[in-house]
Amino acid sequence: MAASADGLEGSVLERTIELAAVPAPTGLERDRADVVAGWWRWDGWADVAIDPIGNVRARVGDPRGPAVVLAAHLDTVFDEGQPHGARRVGDRLIGPSVGDDSVGVAALSAVGSLLAKAGMGALLVATVGEEGVGNLRGIRGLLDDPPDGGIRALLAVEGNYYGRVSTVGVGSTRWRIQLSGPGGHAWEASEMPSAVHAVARLTSALADVRHAHARTSVNVGRIAGGEAINARARSAWLEVDLRADEAIALEVVEREARLAIERCIPNDLHVEVVEIGRRPAGSVDARHPLVRAAVDALRAAGSMPSLDATSTDANAAHAVGIPAIAVGVTSGSGEHTPDEWIDVSPIALGVTTLADTVIRFSEVS
Repeated sequence: MAASADGLEGSVLERTIELAAVPAPTGLERDRADVVAGWWRWDGWADVAIDPIGNVRARVGDPRGPAVVLAAHLDTVFDEGQPHGARRVGDRLIGPSVGDDSVGVAALSAVGSLLAKAGMGALLVATVGEEGVGNLRGIRGLLDDPPDGGIRALLAVEGNYYGRVSTVGVGSTRWRIQLSGPGGHAWEASEMPSAVHAVARLTSALADVRHAHARTSVNVGRIAGGEAINARARSAWLEVDLRADEAIALEVVEREARLAIERCIPNDLHVEVVEIGRRPAGSVDARHPLVRAAVDALRAAGSMPSLDATSTDANAAHAVGIPAIAVGVTSGSGEHTPDEWIDVSPIALGVTTLADTVIRFSEVS
């Protein structure tokens, strides 16, 4: 069993507040990376560095062969125009990114401390490019350039996932669909096609795309276009996120989405579909020692674990055959909104449970 994390809770909370105050939209994570690298050097970890991709890496103890990776992502969905900062209200910490994933990053070193006390080693990684169209750039860079000895398993730490063990990586494909045409006067050229009208029809059609035998989702997240209220739009675009919890189902959803494009777009409009992101679907068997270790650690902590499907850095590990799960530090909700929140009181238990998961896995693998 892992040692108690009670003495580390205050540090994790302080670091969560510090990190949440630093904007880090996908692609602009360097300021947060500098903060985290400073923490880990202060903590005394070995080989602290920001790699060429932008990830922060540090080695805890001696991994003794292939490393167990504890990864949490630096980037957020919020741009620099969003007011940042966290506020304490009772037992909650509230603010953009507090749970997704500031507390996850803040907890990594605390978990490392417990592992070091237990004589265990691990690789801590604060990744870039996990959100939006980051396309898992950071974790993919780590997998392309692994530590000496390789990687034995990966735990993607998502701040507000406590009690969940994500064994399924939900795959996704992201497209930007651009329409263009001749345009014209709203009255004098009313017979001309409008790119905005076509995008509206396409949005409705995409929302109806389904797979009969798998869990899927389609989301048009952004849409824009047109030049004036009294002009037939010459251009318009939308960005769509297609998801499925199985690779074959994702292929079906993509095919149905392309058929919807063909049905909705008139011949006199030009359409261009550009792929702006792709995450592979994948999974780890629920009987795998890594999953069993996480489940047993949660049960030992008095929690009833659930096996879930999510989309995290673990997806990239699934794709290359490395056992991976997504797990959490505490509970919370409202992620991807300015009023995101986490519970403060479970943090110590969450840190202990994460360390216990690694210890249990290392003892049987």
